[in-house]
Amino acid sequence: MTELPVVIVGGLHADARTAAVEQLLTEVSGSVVLHHDLATAAASGTVVRTVRDASGMRSAGETPLVNDCACCALREDLVPELERLAVAGATRLAIVELWDSVEPKAMAEVVTGGGFTVTGVITAVDPALVLPYLGNGDDLADGGLAAAATDQRTVADTFARQLEYAPVLALVDSPEADEEDRELLAQLHPTARQVHVGEGGLAGAALAGFDVEAAAAAQHPACALLPVEADACGVTTLVWNRRRPFHPGRLYAALEDLTCAAARSRGRFWLADRPDTLLHWDAAGGALCVESAGPWLASLPDAAWEMVPPVRRAAAALDWHPEHGDRCQHLVFTSPGLDREGLVELLETCLLTDAEYAAGRDAWKRLPPAFDTLLEV
Repeated sequence: MTELPVVIVGGLHADARTAAVEQLLTEVSGSVVLHHDLATAAASGTVVRTVRDASGMRSAGETPLVNDCACCALREDLVPELERLAVAGATRLAIVELWDSVEPKAMAEVVTGGGFTVTGVITAVDPALVLPYLGNGDDLADGGLAAAATDQRTVADTFARQLEYAPVLALVDSPEADEEDRELLAQLHPTARQVHVGEGGLAGAALAGFDVEAAAAAQHPACALLPVEADACGVTTLVWNRRRPFHPGRLYAALEDLTCAAARSRGRFWLADRPDTLLHWDAAGGALCVESAGPWLASLPDAAWEMVPPVRRAAAALDWHPEHGDRCQHLVFTSPGLDREGLVELLETCLLTDAEYAAGRDAWKRLPPAFDTLLEV
């Protein structure tokens, strides 16, 4: 690893991100900020790179798009810039300030892959904007925030991933934020360390250490560290666990109501007609993404278990069912004004009935498929 610590600061809340970066420059003498601006990439065909310290701009330059992708250009340009700073030897901390829609997970992996140590990942947040951004189902492209011509992400799902990946949240003092906003943030990411911009302590969070592999594992649907039950200040988090599989048709019919029931919902689930497939549930902004996350461990032969990361084997062992193994429904819904009872009732109706369950797996697999189009089978 190269002896230049790197902290990544990201987030769609640009003003909050700028405030956090400025505080780091003030708190850590000898720190330098690298920023790639993707705003005009589509029009100019280049990404603008700036390097600055507490005294002002050090350098500015441009790097061409790679395969018509601004984010790809950022990836290819970032590590060489870090190497130049490391060779110069005067930089105590490299602050990588991500452009609005760039997600920290990808950049943390690029930096680590380039031989550098990521000592912190920070997402800057304005608490008053959490609910509006989670509810914004617009495509990034509509707001000029797409990182590539093929970028089909939305504001809501991008913000959710930025928020949930970072172990540290830098919060700006927002007069518009109330207790409900702050509680929503706390329930969405209960394990995050919250640091208030302007109160000091951000440097310590930036240098505290970060494990890229552990962070990736914590996002994997099979063993994701999901929020726990909570109910405070008008915000509720429902954790719904069941072992019985979903009826594909009834669940599909309920998807719109389930997706719109909460500001944010996520987790893993299984369908009766696909008993070997672990499915990932990821919803924000009124839109749901359902994807296959590979097989359940219970469906694998014993010899294949050695190929599975230890963290996943450990997670499965903690909640192993004698009949279904690690197959389960584990869905988490977080929202102000959540209709907890109505949501539970709807979810329960989507499970196999006693008679359907008793018919056994051969009968389950003959149920009419409903998710083929959604899963692009």
